[in-house]
Parts: sequence; structure tokens; C-alpha cells
Amino acid sequence: MPPKDHFQNQPWLTRPITIGANTIRAAGLVNNVPGIDRKSMRVMGKYSLIYMLRLEHGFYSDGHGTHRALSAGDVLWLHPELPHAYGPDEGRDWTQIYVVFEGPQWEQWSREGILDASQPLTHAEPLGMWQRRFEDVFQSDSPQDPASALRIFGRLLNLMTALLATHAESQRSTADDWLKESQLLLGVRPGAPVLSPAEVARKVGQSYESFRKRFAAAVGVSPGQFQQRCRIDFACAAIYQGNRSFKALAEELGFCDVFHFSKTFRQVVGDTPSEFRRKARGA
Repeated sequence: MPPKDHFQNQPWLTRPITIGANTIRAAGLVNNVPGIDRKSMRVMGKYSLIYMLRLEHGFYSDGHGTHRALSAGDVLWLHPELPHAYGPDEGRDWTQIYVVFEGPQWEQWSREGILDASQPLTHAEPLGMWQRRFEDVFQSDSPQDPASALRIFGRLLNLMTALLATHAESQRSTADDWLKESQLLLGVRPGAPVLSPAEVARKVGQSYESFRKRFAAAVGVSPGQFQQRCRIDFACAAIYQGNRSFKALAEELGFCDVFHFSKTFRQVVGDTPSEFRRKARGA
């Protein structure tokens, strides 16, 4: 174990921050705190987010049977009732950033699989950038007043979603590039022609039947349904934001006439374009 005088704790909060029923209990940076014994493990009773800022060789184990090596840049997402242990291999120095939190916001994320106890490790680099982002969450405002507490809470949620998105992007296989391209082509691209699903299939190098099946399996709806939803979402935003005529919107979105545009709009939204416009304007 490193000498005790190497231990250093830099807490970023002097007291918990509570927003509604959600609480950020603690946050900070710590050097060379003793690791958790793999034989006994620990149950926190709260959620924890740990970022390995400096670590050459370490370990992670939990009650689900997960055993992983740890290194700098690894992120641990620890759930309240999950026994776990982590730390450096014997004799190694290490530095971690920690955030401890609880409340219905993260319980909902857990139920929805956004925070998945079966996948407790992600990874994020570069180290210096993520360290600054953690520090910015807590050090830009004093949590003594409600407005500052709200900003800290919002920045923490933003940081967490950014960490999760970074990991998701790193896991995406290049074999799925066709899906990303097809979603872009099926969507509304101002100034670009509206392509049919069959035309999109040809552009991504697939037969239409194979494309339709693969797209539906990956997205949950057919290419045509996805495109229809994209066009109507665009129409809703355009109606809400401006004064373009329904005829102009129908032409821009590739509908043959206003009647078919209005019919499709009502099928998706539940209102006609005219009804949607009146509600959007508070009429």
C-alpha cells in the first residue's frame, strides 16, 4: 500500500445538495484511499459515480459475478444494493473522482436501463478534459442558494449523460454505419430531395426487402414509418415556429398534395394541422 502521507481528500461539497426528492450527497477527488477488500465487498446504499483519474493497474468485482481489470479513464456506476469492491493492485498509487447521489431521478434511470447494474463499467478519455468537466459541475457555483443548487444538479445530469453517450459511441460497430446513414437519408434534410425507403436502400447497398427487415429489427419501426414520423415532427416544429402555408410544407416534405399531408399529420399527431396551429398559438 502507498505511504499514508500520500493520502489526500479534496471534497467539492461542504454539505449535500437536495433538489426535490433527489440529493447529491458528496463529491470530490481523493488520492490513495485504501481499496475495498474483494473478500468482504461493500454495499453503499446509494448510487455512486467513480472516475479513475490515475491508475495503472486495478480491479473491480461485484455481487453479479463481474470481475474486471481497471485503469485510468474507467468509469464505475455503482448501484445502492449491489455488493462491490474496487481499488488498485497492491502497492499502486491511484486517484479517483467520486460523486454519491440518491433519489427518484436515478431510480427511474435504473428502471429504464440507462443506469444498468449489469454493465457497471464504461470508459471516457481524455483524462484532463473529463477531470475539468467534473470540476466544473461543482466548482462554478456555491450550492448555498437554490439557483446555484439547480445549476449544479443540471450540470451533473448533463455530465452523466455525456459519459454514457461517449461509451455508447465507442461501442457502436462500424457494421452499423448503414443504419446511421439510412436514418439521416430518411429524415428531413432542408434543401435536399425526399428519398423513398427503396431509394435509401439502394444508397446503402441493400435490397429493399433486406433493408426493411434489418431497419425494423434495429429501430422498432419500418423505414416508411420512421420517415413519416420524421416528416411530421418537422412539420410540427415548422407550424409552431412560423407561418409557412400547409401547401408549402406538403411540397417541402414530399407529399403529393395538402390532403395527404393533412391526413398523415392527423394519423400521427391526433389533430389536423389547423387544429395543431390553433393550439400552438393558444387560440
